[in-house]
Amino acid sequence: MTAGPYRRPHFQGAIENPPRDAVGNIPAESSLSEMLGRVSENSMGKIDNLAGEFQRLRERLRSDGERIQREIDEYTALSKQVTQLTQIIYESMGKIRGSVTH
Repeated sequence: MTAGPYRRPHFQGAIENPPRDAVGNIPAESSLSEMLGRVSENSMGKIDNLAGEFQRLRERLRSDGERIQREIDEYTALSKQVTQLTQIIYESMGKIRGSVTH
């Protein structure tokens, strides 16, 4: 089950348009709010990037696992063929030895 990309909610209000006092200065609490908003936005962006990277790594692991399984299956089939060929050669050599000694 593959989930779609996570989308962060977009916040509007005090962080984007902070209230100002009578002189036009941003009160300290609004500056703190704005700073926390930027830190939060930065952290969320990093989390989103990590989530995307984990998704790419998961896909690569799945793909590599499928490739390795195919190679194991091919090796197993080849090994069986070699065993069968060895048995045929062994039996043929036994027949040749038997016909030479008689």
